[in-house]
Amino acid sequence: MPINPVFIVILSAALYIFGYYRMPFVYGGFFLQLAYMVLRGIDLGRLPLIGPHDTLFFLSASFMLFGIPVSLSLESRQRFLNPVTAITVCFMLLAMLARPHNYPLPPVLKTFWFEVHVAFSFFSYALFGLAAVLGALYLISRDEESEILQYKMVLVGYFLFSLAMILGGIWAYYAWGTYWLWTPKELWTVILWLFYSFYLHARLRQWWAGRPAAILGIAGFGIVMFTYLGVSLLMKSSHTF
Repeated sequence: MPINPVFIVILSAALYIFGYYRMPFVYGGFFLQLAYMVLRGIDLGRLPLIGPHDTLFFLSASFMLFGIPVSLSLESRQRFLNPVTAITVCFMLLAMLARPHNYPLPPVLKTFWFEVHVAFSFFSYALFGLAAVLGALYLISRDEESEILQYKMVLVGYFLFSLAMILGGIWAYYAWGTYWLWTPKELWTVILWLFYSFYLHARLRQWWAGRPAAILGIAGFGIVMFTYLGVSLLMKSSHTF
């Protein structure tokens, strides 16, 4: 009898919750989360990267993909992982409330450039989210390690996000014959890129390090979530992921 994918998701979420007590539960939850994505990808015959269901799930998995290695470098590993797993579970539950996109893709989405553009976008979103968690931990404990690591997360996320923008331009050129369409999603993408450009430049100044940088990192993730979900829900755009 085949295993119900919903059962895998529920079990994964439960293991994440029990991860509050033991790290092996976190590893188990992540393994099952990846298993669900693999099974869904096999069923669809493509990467599951379309619609809120798949993208929320991909984002939550990206949180753990980067969050687990980051936690291994921290002395206060559990204090960092607890909010990260909580966010992951929330995204997973939201994903399960959304209807999966099981329909054939339009021709403009059947391209390698689209898939890597979306994947790198959500990898960067996850890194910006982890940076926000680290910023919050710094504000609570004044642990300098958290703020320094926040800066590193933003730096890597910024690189991946910039790469995603370039890949998106290539995809747009092949799909519509232009690198830029002036859609709301693209405009907010530029706003997000400029915000983190400002963060990285400001962070080089001594008086921006510490509390100001931590607050900026938290605010940035708010812009990330609006760019991802807010624009898709409130504005018409060719970007629906």
